[in-house]
Amino acid sequence: MSNFKLSGIFPPVTTPFNESGDVDYAALSSNIARYNEDGLAGYVALGSNGEVVHLSTEERTRVIETIKRGAASEHTIIAGVNELSTRSAIEAARAAADSGANAALVVTPYYYKASMTQEAFVRHFTEVADKSPLPVLIYNVPQNTGVVIESATIAKLAAHQNIIGVKDSAGNMGAISETLRRSPASFQVMVGNGGILFPSLMMGATGAVLAIACAAPRACVELFLAVKAGDHQRGRELQNRIAPLSHIVTAGLGVPGLKAAMEMLGLVGGPPRAPLAAVSSSDRERIRAVIRETGLFPEIE
Repeated sequence: MSNFKLSGIFPPVTTPFNESGDVDYAALSSNIARYNEDGLAGYVALGSNGEVVHLSTEERTRVIETIKRGAASEHTIIAGVNELSTRSAIEAARAAADSGANAALVVTPYYYKASMTQEAFVRHFTEVADKSPLPVLIYNVPQNTGVVIESATIAKLAAHQNIIGVKDSAGNMGAISETLRRSPASFQVMVGNGGILFPSLMMGATGAVLAIACAAPRACVELFLAVKAGDHQRGRELQNRIAPLSHIVTAGLGVPGLKAAMEMLGLVGGPPRAPLAAVSSSDRERIRAVIRETGLFPEIE
């Protein structure tokens, strides 16, 4: 498992719901079919943007299976593991393997924040990695969890043969640089914030899991390929175009905003699941204005 390679752009696939509030698996398949044309490295099922915390166990299984079935053979499927106890996280990793996932993205446990020390994180991720049939990625997303796994802790965990990388969504370029500096060259750092995609790749990140890639996959892939080819001018240009749209559909309006942007760009967005609510008409116009300003989508200008 230590030879498992992650390189490229992965969208954290959104979960479409129909008017009744049920998961629309046909719409999910339709989005995957569209994404298959965009040069993506694979897909993340059950991430934060997939509204995983609002899905039942059965829905989570079916979402992974639907994405796996629709993906191309060369795509890597990463499944979110969002359980807060170590025991349940291990069970979820095993279930993800049974559903066809290739790797597990394991969130930092966070509910008992005062007890979630760096030592607790080491114990948790070590035990999950010991027992997971899938290679493990650490998921650092403090804007949702309220806890941070430090670069030194990530580097310590990187010594485990079944912990292959980290998805860092904090947006802290300094912390990502420190993780890259401290970790072995084989450890794969995936950036999870579209606002710092270009500098992260320049520093040595192997790829990215980006909400904005759900709405603008080709632009994200093009930026990745530009950096890989050494075309830094093109990479900077694309970063400047992508960043404002990334901001409004993540820190700005979140999943409802991302789904609205997807609809404007020809994908199935649909409503979020309560208690999340669809964006207002004024916010939809804000999103549309930012999409136009990027210059990436002449079809809606």
